[in-house]
Amino acid sequence: MTKDFRINEEIRAREVRLIDSEGAQLGIFTSRDALRIAEEKQLDLVEISPAAKPPVCKIMDYGKYKYEQSKREKEAKKKQKIISVKEVKLRPSIEDHDFEVKAKNAARFLKDGDKVKATIIFRGREIVHTQLGQKLLKRLAEQVKDFSLVERQPKLEGKNMIMILSPKQDN
Repeated sequence: MTKDFRINEEIRAREVRLIDSEGAQLGIFTSRDALRIAEEKQLDLVEISPAAKPPVCKIMDYGKYKYEQSKREKEAKKKQKIISVKEVKLRPSIEDHDFEVKAKNAARFLKDGDKVKATIIFRGREIVHTQLGQKLLKRLAEQVKDFSLVERQPKLEGKNMIMILSPKQDN
């Protein structure tokens, strides 16, 4: 994730635009002079924008900069939520109580912030009655509508009918 910059002797440009540690522009110097100025301040010369004409270099404490950058990345990583997809499998001939249990599980997954993939498995001749599966998935979506949005409508894929529900964002 961290972008590596060229520092000190690694800078190959003949001339560089120099910025001091406070952010003020010092002007255009030869890379040797810029490096000497950085060493006098006991800091590093870091090439920030190598594509510019002439390349832009800044005088800074590179070790401190990399440390702060890694801290920022760790903090950003802490704040992000990884959404996983949980699956609820149903059959077209499911009993009411079993359906209630599956719907309750789906609601729990959605409350936890996960997506739910509701799958109806058709076996043998059940595939003829896809409307039963569609009705069942609509009933499931209706049951958990307080916590979810239908991301993908029920769709037949081979012998399975799949619908994806995503959690509602509380803003």
